[in-house]
Amino acid sequence: MSKSNICSHLLAVCTLAVLLSACSASRKSSKTATPLPTVSKPVPEEKKKDNGKKEEKAAPFNVAAFGREVKKDVYNIALFSPLYLDSVFSTSTDIPGRTLPRYVLPGLDFYEGSQLALDSLQQQGIKLNVVIYDSKGRQNNPQTLLRNKSLDSTDLIIAAVGTPELKELSDVARGKEINMISATYPNDGGITGNPFLLITNSLLKTHCEAIQHYAQEGFATKNILLFHRNSTFEKHLVADFKADYEKTNSSKKSRIREVIWNDSTSETELAQYLLADRPNICIITALDETSAKDILRKLSVQMANYPLQVFGMPTWDIMKFREPEFKGMQIYYTSPYFNDKTDVYSRYITDYFKRVYKSRPSDMAFKGFELTWYFVKQLTDKGVYFNTNVNDPSKRVFSNFNYQPVYLKEGESIPDYFENKNIYIIQKGDSSDIKMNIQ
Repeated sequence: MSKSNICSHLLAVCTLAVLLSACSASRKSSKTATPLPTVSKPVPEEKKKDNGKKEEKAAPFNVAAFGREVKKDVYNIALFSPLYLDSVFSTSTDIPGRTLPRYVLPGLDFYEGSQLALDSLQQQGIKLNVVIYDSKGRQNNPQTLLRNKSLDSTDLIIAAVGTPELKELSDVARGKEINMISATYPNDGGITGNPFLLITNSLLKTHCEAIQHYAQEGFATKNILLFHRNSTFEKHLVADFKADYEKTNSSKKSRIREVIWNDSTSETELAQYLLADRPNICIITALDETSAKDILRKLSVQMANYPLQVFGMPTWDIMKFREPEFKGMQIYYTSPYFNDKTDVYSRYITDYFKRVYKSRPSDMAFKGFELTWYFVKQLTDKGVYFNTNVNDPSKRVFSNFNYQPVYLKEGESIPDYFENKNIYIIQKGDSSDIKMNIQ
């Protein structure tokens, strides 16, 4: 089945707001790959005898809902992904040229990965009602859905959305006390006071903390240099590094030296900060590829005389450093996701996409599969409010998750949200990237 056909089908699904079962509405169960090995169901705990005394327990994280056990035979899930169906089918139900616009593909890939997970979970006997929402569809505005009571019976929201949908959906989730998984957006969107929000794609501040920790603990001797432009945004990142440095309590702790650079900064000026007798840990705050490569070219001249280890931002994961001047340079970046695509789940997904779509699954497809699988397993095991055991390694697919409560103001008793604090340090490789830290 082509992606164009899937998109056409989704138009009908989203327009009519059809309630879907876990069986794919766009592809039949018979088209799925060989089912994954069945995971044995957890043995129910033996109930303790009631001696007439019931001990009052405080609600986890001071959120009353988290203390309730709500289990169901069938769970209701709302899946939001940016499909842009209103734009693609603005004049007819046919796709011009039979080719989808590139901006549609990330959201469609996330949906496809999620749907494959749902198909596979159904084959294990898990019963779900799933509604697919085009987050860019006019009729799917969160306030409209709230007025129509479309989300009243929802047990879980999985959302691959950015602004402004993240804030709008978060408000609905908080009001309805529905756990909401922000799947891909690396920002809190200004959200506060919503303990039902779980942010998977970690904030930049968390990446800065992970790099700072790794630099301090990963090297016995080191010269830590923080390269940044004199911009408001990059100075904000520098402040995050410094704040985490002040909190770090380690015998290996070394000071961080700032290096402010611009287009006119010479290689000779940079050399004065480098040392020949120890690793020079060069942390670069540039997020865009042009700036990243500009400073790397200046540093590459020094590789023959100084040992360099370069650490970049999470946006570096899609950058290619194949220019001759970068050959031999050790370059690292951070990510909350890591998938070497050799495990049984990855092979299952890859085989399905090759057979059905004649293409390779994108990272968004893997993320859609992973998060849908992980949190549906949480629902069926722990019930609607799985929050006290959200970091369950037994449900791991590709990445480890470490959702932790975030309190934006000192003294708060209820989390503003939960954020995935697990960060991988990954080295750029010629053919594949390599995970450095053990997570």
